[in-house]
Amino acid sequence: MSQASSSVSESSSSSRLPLVALIIGGAAIGGSPIFVRLSEVGPMATAFWRVALALIPIFIFSLLRKDTGPRPKSLADYGMLILPGAVLALDLSAWHLSITMTSVANATLLANLAPVFVTAIGFLFFGAKVTRVFLLGLVLALAGVVVLKGGPAAFGNGDLRGDGIAVIAAVFYACYILAIGGLRSRFDTIRIMLWSTASAAVGVFPLAFFFEGQMLPASLYGWSVVSGVAFVSHAGGQVAIAYALAYLPAAFSSLTLLLQPVVAAILAWALLNESITAMQALGGLIVLAGIMIARRG
Repeated sequence: MSQASSSVSESSSSSRLPLVALIIGGAAIGGSPIFVRLSEVGPMATAFWRVALALIPIFIFSLLRKDTGPRPKSLADYGMLILPGAVLALDLSAWHLSITMTSVANATLLANLAPVFVTAIGFLFFGAKVTRVFLLGLVLALAGVVVLKGGPAAFGNGDLRGDGIAVIAAVFYACYILAIGGLRSRFDTIRIMLWSTASAAVGVFPLAFFFEGQMLPASLYGWSVVSGVAFVSHAGGQVAIAYALAYLPAAFSSLTLLLQPVVAAILAWALLNESITAMQALGGLIVLAGIMIARRG
């Protein structure tokens, strides 16, 4: 009886670990808007350093590990490992561009549509099962983001072109999540992140160089900011999410994107002295409730 109880306890503990990694990953990525805001270089240059510097800890960790799982055997395998990074480069570029063209509220709100696209693509093209409980949680979490950002009135200050680019960014992020989720059944987390991060850096660099010009931060403070977004948001956050995708559905995992505005609001309060309004607090609670309901579905 005690052995059976121990087995159930170990199984429950192991099933919680991916969920914990998912939450930590979503929270880590949630800090990225703060880093972008504090950066001395432009948003696209910050995106480049985000992935370029993240290669350092990921590469070192890959060298320290003795077993990194199956290796790519064909050009198709290498292409699949590069694909998430190429899509992520497009996502980061589109989102950062949308911030400069429309209101920050609109760019954030529309980029948070990614879980909707993940769910729709998974259902239409991969036969993923979507329960009513999950859809209820998804809608509730999205409503929470709208409340957190100031309600429907927040959409009034945007630009239609910038809003459209933010939606495109959401589609790219959805494709990134699905690509990572597909690879996790074949390759180790670190191998996937090494290849995808390198390809993202290669993809973002020419866009940052030609659109913004200034690539190098001017001070030690500037380097600490881009190092923070690289080590915390990418090397920490994206690696944690990639690990969780081996155990949790892509549609649910994509909901961690909705944690980002909640975390960003908390960090802005702690680091930038921006007050948290009652509406923001209510929106954050609704987002968390929606994610909990979606988890049950």
